[in-house]
Amino acid sequence: MQLIVRLDGLDQCYNADALAGAAGRLGTGRRRKLSRVTAQPMEDPADPLVILRDLPEQERKEFLRQYHRAVDGAHDPSGYRQLRRLLHVWSLTAIAVSQPGYYEELTAARAGTATTVPVTDVIPDWTERATVARNRR
Repeated sequence: MQLIVRLDGLDQCYNADALAGAAGRLGTGRRRKLSRVTAQPMEDPADPLVILRDLPEQERKEFLRQYHRAVDGAHDPSGYRQLRRLLHVWSLTAIAVSQPGYYEELTAARAGTATTVPVTDVIPDWTERATVARNRR
């Protein structure tokens, strides 16, 4: 059975049995059938307008300052990567600041009073991973 999904005026054809099999493998191992699929356009979390909308007022001025500086630098192709990285970091920031207690935890971390756990206790092979990452640069 073929499943046709229309998105922005373009039709995409999918094999429904293959999709159902993939969905089943993601679950508890039981085979599942897809009864209905809807295609909703995904919002890009790195879109500057999405970031600006999701940031609290107190963060917006700094975001815009850094964003305009990165856009100016992106006129040179080597600066484009920095713009993308900035948008990624700020999209993560928008998620973080939306969590209850974020600012209180940030204040505690800066004051040295936050409850912390060494990264090596959480990720036993952290040192090796960090070394590999540094060597990739």
